[in-house]
Amino acid sequence: MPASPSPLQIAVLGAGRIGSAFASRLARIGGHDVTVIARPGSTRLQQLERDGAIVDVKEGRASVRIGSMLDEQIPYDLVIVTLLAHQADALLPALQRSAAKCIQFMFNTFDPERLQETIGVERCSFGMPFVQATLDGNGRLQATIGAAGQKTIMSRQCWVDVFNAAGLPAALERDMPSWLRCHVPLCVAFESVSVAGERRGGGASWREALVLARGIHASFMLIKGLGYRVYPKTKKRIDGTPTWVVAAMLWSMSRIRPFRELLATGQAECRALVDVMVANAPVATPPVIVSAIQAMKPS
Repeated sequence: MPASPSPLQIAVLGAGRIGSAFASRLARIGGHDVTVIARPGSTRLQQLERDGAIVDVKEGRASVRIGSMLDEQIPYDLVIVTLLAHQADALLPALQRSAAKCIQFMFNTFDPERLQETIGVERCSFGMPFVQATLDGNGRLQATIGAAGQKTIMSRQCWVDVFNAAGLPAALERDMPSWLRCHVPLCVAFESVSVAGERRGGGASWREALVLARGIHASFMLIKGLGYRVYPKTKKRIDGTPTWVVAAMLWSMSRIRPFRELLATGQAECRALVDVMVANAPVATPPVIVSAIQAMKPS
């Protein structure tokens, strides 16, 4: 945890659009010593090594260190993991061994407690990025930060302060595990309806939206059946909203082209999150309609 405004030693694990946007601002505006770690042999790693920096579409440069694996011996003040949950699993042993003081997971997860148990509650932090960013074919970053008042949410005030100081609008969410768990059904529905909309070339069908709305309600039932609450109030309201109203929302959102094109890229994440929910279903009391959750997978 930072005790002064001195530059921090930060590693960003995952050099995609979100990781690149975070690393760029933390290095260029925040003035921190940032290491970006990209997958070995990947095109993204080659782009970063070619440029020696994160370069944006306006040719602005953020000087960062570049690596292909996390150096477990370096006592980073913060390691930010921007991979997807199913991609991060293979890296958990290295993160557990790491000398890093804090590890912040920045992705959707249905079982955040498993990450806390692996890493240790005292050095495990959670967040959810709310930035709009893309990488062009040449690896140039285009990021829109804080659009429509969006703020990345995080579980620790110290990192909220670090992000805000680096031009990354952020806010505190004290119960990130509950927030993340309850966001999974919506994340799955948004990504799945977007995939359906892209496949149809203009929006999902009413039937597809209705299947996803039923899946959202079944997923919230699962969360309650596992002994957790539906949180926050916005998701609790959705849980109590008639299925046809939720379906109408999804149907309408699938017709917003930028929304559809962005979230349709999350098909792999969508499938993996559904698998995790289904795996948890057998211990829920009362039993849930597993088929309704399974039906949320993009066809």
